[in-house]
Amino acid sequence: MASEKIHFDEIISKYRSDPYDYVDMYAVHTGLVRFLVDDGIEVQGVSGEWNHIPGSNLYEITRERNPKVITSKTNGTVSYLNKEVEGKFVEAGTKLLTVRHPLKKKEIIEAILQEVLYLFIAPERARYYFSMDVQSRIDQKGARSIVINPGDEIITMSLMKRDTPVYYDGEAGILHSVYFSPGDSIDQGVPLLGVCPEEKLAVVQKIITRVKAEWE
Repeated sequence: MASEKIHFDEIISKYRSDPYDYVDMYAVHTGLVRFLVDDGIEVQGVSGEWNHIPGSNLYEITRERNPKVITSKTNGTVSYLNKEVEGKFVEAGTKLLTVRHPLKKKEIIEAILQEVLYLFIAPERARYYFSMDVQSRIDQKGARSIVINPGDEIITMSLMKRDTPVYYDGEAGILHSVYFSPGDSIDQGVPLLGVCPEEKLAVVQKIITRVKAEWE
């Protein structure tokens, strides 16, 4: 389509001018907040072979004399700090700070693809698995050999020891990207799959090729 090139160039330009992800951090529960970082401070995310080394300390929140230190999940720079709540009692979900994370080439490709593909998101916080038939086909031929149609049973949601089939309700297409590992606990609203209509495959491949060629 003629509009594909315009959309494509707009997406590329956006990430070239601002190749960052902005990770907002919110109060995990009610409590008294004390910041452990300042504006412009560089922080590190989880590291280690088994992700066993926690990231930089970001803030401490105390409830009923029980302090809890919250650490960074990603590397980057503190670009926003809600200084008005320093030393004050906050409600759960209050925005406290933002970490500006520099995107690597692979992350840029994934971020762009999530704007182009149809995203099938987790309906609830639960553990997710592929249905037995889909998992078998993935094991034999890979995810991108699978064509998904509306109404297909592709995912099983495990919640409170009950397994419930989840039916696909998006555009028909190829299973292009998988954003979870079977058995992972996934938050509500987080993408599980990225599906690419067959007519968009050429555009998607063009995006991947161009980013790989142009980004350091």
